[in-house]
Amino acid sequence: MPLSSFDASLRVLALSVVYVTTMFVINNFLTFWGGWPGALATMQGVDTSKLGWLQVMSYPIAVLLAWMHVQQRADDSYAQWAERIADWAAYSIRVAFWMVLLIGIADALISFLRVESMLPVFMPEQMASDMGKPHYRGNNLHVPLMLLAALVAWRAKGLGFTWLTLLVVVAEFMIVITRFIFSYEQAFMGDLVRFWYAALFLFASAHTLLVEGHIRVDVAYTHFSARNKAWVNSVGVLLLGLPLCWTILILGMWDKTSSINSPLLSMEVSQSGYGMYVKYIMVGFLAIFAYSMVIQFASYLMKHVGVLRGESFTDEPQKHKGSGHRLTTFEPGLERSSTDS
Repeated sequence: MPLSSFDASLRVLALSVVYVTTMFVINNFLTFWGGWPGALATMQGVDTSKLGWLQVMSYPIAVLLAWMHVQQRADDSYAQWAERIADWAAYSIRVAFWMVLLIGIADALISFLRVESMLPVFMPEQMASDMGKPHYRGNNLHVPLMLLAALVAWRAKGLGFTWLTLLVVVAEFMIVITRFIFSYEQAFMGDLVRFWYAALFLFASAHTLLVEGHIRVDVAYTHFSARNKAWVNSVGVLLLGLPLCWTILILGMWDKTSSINSPLLSMEVSQSGYGMYVKYIMVGFLAIFAYSMVIQFASYLMKHVGVLRGESFTDEPQKHKGSGHRLTTFEPGLERSSTDS
């Protein structure tokens, strides 16, 4: 059945949200880390180089790619599109999980060896000294581990937030044991708990939305029909969810002095010289949270727009392939879900 222009427009809109947001994040790094002029500076006439115009054109190109993607998969239902976009959200969350896991263990180990003056035993004296410099540790330890996390997340399809919760408990338990039994405590030990704890709550938000795990405090919603629920969720995404995420990204990454960019550029660390050097990464958690939520909100929008366009979903959750979460399935042609009959 040919895809109507209205359905195509709705799908392009939802997909453009993901592509344009991705371009914004990429351009942010190209501008402030790669030395590119930036789309805004180019449009204001401050810098009219080819790289600047390439950044400007990346946004309409993102919309064009969204349109091409929709046309290539014109036979797919809204449910299939929702599941596909949810896969992208799941991957971004998996990368974030493996990133904080690997960096947390490695940075805590480096900090422990430094505070105990054991680092020169395992590496050259100069490298051991350089590990006390935020930029050196960030560029030579954190960045490679981030790339490794992306590769591991590509192969490992499960989401490990249960394990991250356990690791937070174990890290806190170690502080209790070492403090009250061995009278030993260092700054990096508390830093590790805060690092994992912040990641758990910010990264698990998109995953919780992925599995419909958020608690709804309402009186009327549970009694709505499937279509009314779809209207509520669609309007909520457009008026509340997406604007909140974009506000975080735009205000936090607008220029070098913004609340997210500034700590990332300076690789800001805590005042404790022998603590973990991950404070700037924790600031970046806000950007990861907003970005992953944008992707999942786009999936959520596809799912509920599908209901409004005649696809009704069942109460039987389907195991979402490759990401360890469940996604509601759709049955095209049904006017009401089984709970409304």
